[in-house]
Amino acid sequence: MNHAFLACCIALSITSASAEEVQLRHKGLTLNANLDLASGKKPIDGAILITHGGLAHRDMEIIATLQSQLKQKGYNTLAINLSLGIDGRHGMYDCQVTHRHRNGDAAEEIGAWVGWLKKQGAKRVALLGHSRGGAQTALYAAERNPKLVQAVVLMAPAIRENTDPAEYRRRYQQALAPALGQAQQLVKAGKGHSVLEHVGLLNCADTSATADAFVSYYGQSPSLDTPGLLPKLRKPTLVVVAGNDEVVLGLDKKIAPLVNSGRVQMQVIEGADHTFRDLYTDDAVEAIGTFLKGVGY
Repeated sequence: MNHAFLACCIALSITSASAEEVQLRHKGLTLNANLDLASGKKPIDGAILITHGGLAHRDMEIIATLQSQLKQKGYNTLAINLSLGIDGRHGMYDCQVTHRHRNGDAAEEIGAWVGWLKKQGAKRVALLGHSRGGAQTALYAAERNPKLVQAVVLMAPAIRENTDPAEYRRRYQQALAPALGQAQQLVKAGKGHSVLEHVGLLNCADTSATADAFVSYYGQSPSLDTPGLLPKLRKPTLVVVAGNDEVVLGLDKKIAPLVNSGRVQMQVIEGADHTFRDLYTDDAVEAIGTFLKGVGY
């Protein structure tokens, strides 16, 4: 049997059997998440807040597997769905829907869920983000540095090159400059809600997006680059690198100069692709568990 399929089925069966969907209201939108409590644990024991990547969702294979395996290690988890501007969003983002979400919105929603956990009595929180969600997790931690958050884990987090002109041309077979220039002019004129048609944005090759949304992801802001954000993080941080990552290239070389024994650590999972399939999530969870114990979480 295919190991990835087996791991997925096990993860989904465990998560669906025990996880509870929870919701909160944030800026007029309903946000939802999977709260999964480990055996004998309560919200007061804290939780690992997990953020998915890009235009994905909380029930994708890597997130479901992380929840089930972290639960087996005794950790409560809260896997959130970023709204991406859609009320009560579930499943993958529909590329036919105009993108009105901005990169920084995710950091605000992570903050809203940290606040929700605090209201449930949680005494500590660890943040875990994958891919684009890793960079957004780093952005939240760098900007807010909440006392409740005690540790940060970034799995294959996004870097500047994932949204630079070269990657845009490679991915969408068109230059970035014309659309970005138009979007920036609209934003400058106070028309950020104006819609650009037939542009590429993240996983959507031919979509529509507001000027605000487009500039937030492709305006070459430092907030998009995990290595640039790491020096601003003040909590113990683990970067988990996928050894065969086909999306975030050269991450280990970018992180290595930032590693220090006190705050930033790095673990390379040899052989893993960007989503840690084929049981490589097991290796990642082992590294995460060792890290969390080491920093006293």
